[in-house]
Amino acid sequence: MDLTALAIKAVLFEPGAAIDAVYFPISGVISLVTALEDGNIVEVATVGNEGIVGVPHVAHGSLVVRAISQVAGSSLRMEAATFLAEWEHPGPLRDLVQNYLPALFGQIAQAAACNRLHSNEERLSRWLLMSHDRVGVDEFLITHEFLGQMLGSRRATVTLSAGLLQAAGLIRYHRGHVTIVDREGLEGVSCECYRVIKDELDRVVDRAAARGARRPAQSDAGSGSVVTR
Repeated sequence: MDLTALAIKAVLFEPGAAIDAVYFPISGVISLVTALEDGNIVEVATVGNEGIVGVPHVAHGSLVVRAISQVAGSSLRMEAATFLAEWEHPGPLRDLVQNYLPALFGQIAQAAACNRLHSNEERLSRWLLMSHDRVGVDEFLITHEFLGQMLGSRRATVTLSAGLLQAAGLIRYHRGHVTIVDREGLEGVSCECYRVIKDELDRVVDRAAARGARRPAQSDAGSGSVVTR
């Protein structure tokens, strides 16, 4: 695997296009979005250092979503062919993927309900909390335009929602810089979807850690490749 930098708004793959690499984010945030014919996009999942982006099921396979780097960071990058070859053999990589994918599908389903049923302030709070979990710092860059695309809302709606959260003392937002001021208060405003998604992803991480603790150290370095996160 190679270490690669992910600039903000970098597109990792398009819907229907053959996936040439699988990404294991180290820092930053990657969004999986559904693109519509009129050019609008809506986020269906947020992935950070707990996850994997671009898992192909077959050689030259594709997905129905676009992957965009929404907060700049870095990622380990594995060629899709190498990933599929490694997938054929039982081991840490297969365990990791099989453990993570159900949680990703659960996040997509939860996001569908959230986008339909919850207010803009609740959804914005959820998004900010999920991004905060992944970047590991209180301040990060995100524009009104990009937030609107992620939430499927007009820029004016995002401005109003962010203004309400800022007036409540939960965040500061200025010229694309978001600062989380009161995380506990932000959790109080967010809908239950944040906790549902976070709890499932936490279980994924806990199961992976438990498997790693039970797996004996491999003494023969030449016996095969091992992927760890």
